Amino acid sequence: MKLAILDRDGVINQDSNAFIKSPDEWLALPGSLEAIARLSRAGWRVVIASNQSGVARGLFSMDTLNAIHAKMRRELAAVGGSIDAIFVCPHGPDDGCVCRKPKPGMFLDIARRYDTDLKSVPAVGDSLRDLQAASQAGCTPWLVLTGNGKKTWDNSDVPAGTQIRDNLAAVVDAWLSEE
Repeated sequence: MKLAILDRDGVINQDSNAFIKSPDEWLALPGSLEAIARLSRAGWRVVIASNQSGVARGLFSMDTLNAIHAKMRRELAAVGGSIDAIFVCPHGPDDGCVCRKPKPGMFLDIARRYDTDLKSVPAVGDSLRDLQAASQAGCTPWLVLTGNGKKTWDNSDVPAGTQIRDNLAAVVDAWLSEE
């Protein structure tokens, strides 16, 4: 089984410091949905692992988050792709949960769900916490320079072995060229 783990905001869709609070605010980054569709056609399972503290902050409800994800799935299906599962941490930064990145809880949940070792499973993010969680879980971290990626690259000590590409399409190009 080929498995890929993706962050959402800043990797698949435009990010916002004010949070993505409605389906109307969710806007796919150019080429991201097509990149996921290429993975789907190549037999990959694509899973999202996303911090969504806007739920805990009262900025949007789980129903609204589900509506945002329904929009993402519809737009992805329109270009021939699919997301196998979406894992979210709805907690705030001070809630002390084990699932909020940079902790690896969501990744460990994914490993249990798919009954797989995450060693060498690629995980894409645009922030240091995405890369840290991926690395702690045994994944191979990939940094995209979309969203917060440029700032992350310029201002952070990314985990050893992190691969860097301009965007999700370039990441998928690299993965599919290795097959």
